[in-house]
Order: sequence, then structure tokens, then C-alpha cells
Amino acid sequence: MLTINEIFHSVQGESTHAGRPCVFVRLTACDLRCVWCDSPYAFHEGRKMSIDEIVDHVTGYGCDLVEMTGGEPLLQKDVYPLMERLHDAGLTVLVETGGHRSIEQVPSWATVVMDVKCPGSGEAAQHDAANFGRLRPHDEVKFVIADRADYEYARDVVTREDLPQKAAAVLFSPVHGRLDPKTLSEWVLGDRLPVRVQLQLHKYIWGPEVRGV
Repeated sequence: MLTINEIFHSVQGESTHAGRPCVFVRLTACDLRCVWCDSPYAFHEGRKMSIDEIVDHVTGYGCDLVEMTGGEPLLQKDVYPLMERLHDAGLTVLVETGGHRSIEQVPSWATVVMDVKCPGSGEAAQHDAANFGRLRPHDEVKFVIADRADYEYARDVVTREDLPQKAAAVLFSPVHGRLDPKTLSEWVLGDRLPVRVQLQLHKYIWGPEVRGV
């Protein structure tokens, strides 16, 4: 049994899967409070659902890509058997996590998208540094960047941890409406960083305030 905030079918807005149709399973609860969190309604809102109910709902969309998100999906232990069931149903499983909870139990066939918190989020100190050593070659690492200080922090982590060699992709995402993507792109180009600049595609399609997309 899990507490689910919402399940919806949309276009994947981030990661190397951006642009693909995807079913999102948003789990309730998060133990971080990032300054620019775009889903604070997931802190408490939600209803209990069995794994059977969730799998039926997800597979009903006829989509082969599903993402566990939140909130923080790794807070609920039943997320692991849920992932197993979705994998058994033939779906590709993504797990977006804040990076402060161990990713050790995430199955080898699932893709972790680990969001490393920068100082501007107010939660950088919560990151579990051991997770860098738990990354698999198909996992992805994301940094949400608000300003130059965040960029320099992310750049230094990428270099220190040699992330391009540990993960399939390193993603730099500007805080929507706060940092100009052009500015972030120029910083990346200037430092010749081996990272991807990504935009939150869904916010450009439907707007930043729309839920369920």
C-alpha cells in the first residue's frame, strides 16, 4: 500500500527521455523543503492505493515509460515492489529522487535521475554523498541552478566526482523563471563542461502552474 498524490499521462519534461510520452506516479511526502519546489501539494495530499490499483491505472494508459516521482518516492518502502510489478509488465521505469536517500535498493534495470541540490535550494547539506558511488552507468544526475553560485557549486561537484564517467548524463537545469537558459548555456560553453543544458519542457508547453502535466 502506498500514498499516492496523483497519477497522470504527459510528456516527459526532463532527463534524456524529454519529449517522450510518460506516465507519472507522484508519491506523497517529502522530507526536503527546496525553496523553488514546484510540487508542494505533494507534501501532504494523497490517498492510499494498493500496488494492484496503481499498476492497473498506469498500464491503462498504454504507455511504455513510467516515472516514480514526488515528493520523494524513496520514502515509501512499497515503491520497490511497485517498481518490480511495473517492470514485469514490460515498462521502462525511471525514479526521480532528491539524492538525500540511498539509491542502493533501486533495481539495476531502473534508471535513477538523481537531483543533486545546489545551495540556492536551501537543502544542499542534505545530500547523501555516498550516492555518487552508487550510480550505475545508465543513471542520470540533475542539478537545478538558480544563479552563478549554484552553477559553480554544480560544476565543482561534476568535476570532483567525475560524474560524466559515472552516469549516462549530467543535466543542468535553470530554475524556471529565475535563471535565463541563455545565461546558463553560456556558462557551460565557457567552461566546456560535458553536461546537457535542459529545460523543463512541460512548463513551456502547459505553463508553470498547471498540475497533472
